[in-house]
Amino acid sequence: MTPLLVVASESNSLFALFQGVVLGLVQGITEFLPISSTAHLIIFTDVFGWQNQWKKEAIDAIQFGSVIAVLMYFWKDIRNILSGALGAFVRKEWYREDWKIFIGIVFGTVPALAGGLMLKELGVKLESATLIAVMSIVMSLLLALAEKVGSRKRGFDELEVKDGILVGLGQMIALLPGASRSGSTLTTGLFLGLRRETAARFSFLLGLPTLAIATLVQTKDVLQDGSMGMPLLFGIISAFVFSYLSIAWLLKFLQRQSTWVFVWYRLALGITLLAAIATQVLKA
Repeated sequence: MTPLLVVASESNSLFALFQGVVLGLVQGITEFLPISSTAHLIIFTDVFGWQNQWKKEAIDAIQFGSVIAVLMYFWKDIRNILSGALGAFVRKEWYREDWKIFIGIVFGTVPALAGGLMLKELGVKLESATLIAVMSIVMSLLLALAEKVGSRKRGFDELEVKDGILVGLGQMIALLPGASRSGSTLTTGLFLGLRRETAARFSFLLGLPTLAIATLVQTKDVLQDGSMGMPLLFGIISAFVFSYLSIAWLLKFLQRQSTWVFVWYRLALGITLLAAIATQVLKA
């Protein structure tokens, strides 16, 4: 590290702001692509030695930028689903599409939230490079299988309550670092016969409550403390910008392309991490 960066780092000024922007970029790009943001952030901070400055709670707080990005990008969809579900409830029209999607999201949110809160109460910490590597390989294989066997015939207007429940159960896999919330839900959606874009869009909507609540629960202490100040703010803004761009790019990409690029990336990432662990470049 150059003397200038050492001075900046020690004064928690420009270098800390730079770290926040970079971590926000990593969070934004990897949160909604099926490649695991947790895996990349843990590895990134470990490789560059930023873990002392950026504790897990501070890194998790950057996810608020991603939450805001989903809310803004899908605001029209969210508004239509909520207003349609309310109208269906008032008129007892349980067959309506908005009601089915709403109930599916509600029931689909419960498993991951319950599992996450249970792990937090038990004090279970699952972060490790080995687990990240293994889960990256496992999820690459599952996504490949979903691409092979999924019919990809059903659109957004054909979603059922059972889709929300099953995708929500799939979301529980994301409690393991390296699995990816978007990756596990997208993969489940493909197994259920959803079109690629529909599976991605539904995974983002279904994952929003879990992402928002989990981020708030995990980071309330660091947000109240306020010691990170401007670096954290820069990280959240950076995460918002790159999350929004990532969502827009992925949905457009999946209209024309398959998910095989993510399959090969995750497989290569897992193998590379195992090699780095074996050569002691990374701690297991």
